[in-house]
Amino acid sequence: MAAGKRSYDWRFDSGRPCLDLVATGAGTSGACELLDGAERLAEWLVAAGLVPSGTRLDAVDDTWVVRFRQLRAGVEGLLAAELGGRRAESALERVNALAAAAPPGLRAVRGRSGTLVRTLSADPECGALLAAVARDAVELLTDPGARAGLRRCEADNCHRLYLDTSRGRRRRWCSSEVCGNRERVARHRRRAAAVDAAVEAVAGASAGAPYRTES
Repeated sequence: MAAGKRSYDWRFDSGRPCLDLVATGAGTSGACELLDGAERLAEWLVAAGLVPSGTRLDAVDDTWVVRFRQLRAGVEGLLAAELGGRRAESALERVNALAAAAPPGLRAVRGRSGTLVRTLSADPECGALLAAVARDAVELLTDPGARAGLRRCEADNCHRLYLDTSRGRRRRWCSSEVCGNRERVARHRRRAAAVDAAVEAVAGASAGAPYRTES
């Protein structure tokens, strides 16, 4: 999760980078647009694990934002069509085109403690990072086992996509700690309200009943 004042936005429980990208869009969780500028995109790239922490991202600008949003729209359309049993050929073509490029090269280097850490073999390039996400979407949709676990959150105000890897495939929410907890609280409140209403109804009926004396 990215550090910063709004780090809570970078909540990744979906299970795949391509789904994490879709989750940044307005409407997926009732939130606003999360990739609202170059700085936010740079934060997301690190938080999503597409580039190692500490990578300089000086080249990220508004053109990167536009291109990542375009990829997001393609991936979201493709996944939504897959869930709905439909075809989305134009979205598939866009994702395939981006996936054809080479993803970022990786190197293992010694960190300060002497342990091996991951770094990029060259400065981050927009097309390469787009390719990494697009390839992840292709791998997801062409893997029958992974594709079978694709779900949409059942919370009232959330539409995030996620992979259900739980035992028995019974996961209902994109995040048990967030959406799941909200739903449990809402369910408790509804039950409490129903009990209160029943008690009031009984009390009202008792108060309005005629008083009978023994003959």
